[in-house]
Amino acid sequence: MSVTIKRVYLAAADDDGYRILVDRLWPRGLGKEAARIDQWLKSIAPSDELRRWFGHDPQRWEGFQRRYRTELDANPEAVRELRRALEVHSRATLLFAARDPTRNNAAVLAAYLGG
Repeated sequence: MSVTIKRVYLAAADDDGYRILVDRLWPRGLGKEAARIDQWLKSIAPSDELRRWFGHDPQRWEGFQRRYRTELDANPEAVRELRRALEVHSRATLLFAARDPTRNNAAVLAAYLGG
């Protein structure tokens, strides 16, 4: 199993494999056809409260990671659903809308899964 992360606004590529959107909100201005998303797993995204608190402030990054992992621990069904999808597909890409390519929920999620 190979898991990568990618900004959803970047063009889909054949080597993306199975494309999973891991944001709670649909990306602004992006049509469903252009996004080429195979699965939208809203339930694994950070809570609205955590997302608002983080606000993509680099100084809150460490706290965001801790809090998001706590949310993931408390949401085993969503984690199981994602793991099942990853078991079925040898290559998968977790998609996110945030501008920062390293400080986003998909990065935390990939690390959480051991990817």
